[in-house]
Amino acid sequence: MAIDVKDLAIERIEKLLRLADRIFYENEELARRYVSIALAISRRCRVRIPVRWRRRICRKCMNILKPGVNCTIRIRSRGGRHLVIRCLKCGFIKRIPLREGS
Repeated sequence: MAIDVKDLAIERIEKLLRLADRIFYENEELARRYVSIALAISRRCRVRIPVRWRRRICRKCMNILKPGVNCTIRIRSRGGRHLVIRCLKCGFIKRIPLREGS
């Protein structure tokens, strides 16, 4: 009954990202460190970070994105409906396409 390495990696990534989310308001630098460790684990073990977490991490500055605190969220319709998330720390813009039904 050996634990699969990928399952263990996903478990650790989830735990680190939950910790980063919880500690963000108290210590932003520590939260950023947790995110960078989680990303390093995902690269090392070749595991994808779950979409619900991937959309909440800035790719440029490795910060957890909190709407109204360190990012802005807008819905745009030019070029198809999409969500625009802009990091206020580094200016990185993330665009997520929206489906017509949602």
